[in-house]
Amino acid sequence: MDFYPSYIILAAFILDLIIGDPLWLFHPVRWMGMAIARTEPVFRRLPVSLILSGTFFSIFLVVGSWGVTCAIILISGSIHPAFRHILEVILIYYCISASSLKKAAMDVHTALESRGLPEARKKVSSIVGRETRNLTEQGVVRASIETVAENLVDGIISPLFYAAIGGAPLAIAYKMINTLDSMVGYKNNQYIFFGKASARLDDIANLIPARLSVPVIALAAEILGKTGKRSFMTAVREGANHASPNSGYSEAAFAGALGVKLSGPNVYHGKVVNKPFIGTAFGDVKRIHILKACDLMLLSSFLWVFFTAIMVAMQ
Repeated sequence: MDFYPSYIILAAFILDLIIGDPLWLFHPVRWMGMAIARTEPVFRRLPVSLILSGTFFSIFLVVGSWGVTCAIILISGSIHPAFRHILEVILIYYCISASSLKKAAMDVHTALESRGLPEARKKVSSIVGRETRNLTEQGVVRASIETVAENLVDGIISPLFYAAIGGAPLAIAYKMINTLDSMVGYKNNQYIFFGKASARLDDIANLIPARLSVPVIALAAEILGKTGKRSFMTAVREGANHASPNSGYSEAAFAGALGVKLSGPNVYHGKVVNKPFIGTAFGDVKRIHILKACDLMLLSSFLWVFFTAIMVAMQ
């Protein structure tokens, strides 16, 4: 379609694979983080309950990010349609993270191989919310695989799903939702009420993409190792066995694809959270499963880009 050609999805994904997420490059997610940090005190001072003020806070930022992006796209289109398309590619590129996700997981694997468990704990601590200082090697490997599985949805499936529906503005709005959840969507004393709306909004935004990820992961698993049926059935049986209403589906699909046991009890903010295991019929993780998880994530991403590009072309 003239308004939003399907090659924009493909170009954004290729750009992510080539450039990744260099720290020197301007990145709107960092601006989102600053906006969240600066507006939080303002909304906390509202003369309403913390749940209500947190709801206003999340709505303001999500709608605001969507509106600002719409304005930027419209202005760029008035200059030249090609400029608009280039800008959409760049903005959607900012919303996806296949390259950086692989790098983060591979950094953990490299640390385990060459520098030992203490360094691997440091590496994995930058990509998970759980406490890592007492993790065993299996705990480190499991955390890495779970991060790859969960962030396949957050970092590729969901943003491209919303880009296909509503272009860069909706992809940016989703990224704001995801950033809000990562910054204030905690069940601790500080955010259990104020961050509740942000956490719920993230749950709603990922509801459909998380479930769409299952057949995509299963197809990738079938191509890579003939484990597609096992991946799909594990997700069907155990996808709901997770504290999150969404994360369990991609994790269970990965568990079935790799034939490993994931999740289980972990320590968050000093408290043990007794999450059930996923992939209960399978064995323990090994270092090589980090490599296999990255391969599975990348092929799933390629397949999803193909499917979303077709979806856009059919509109």
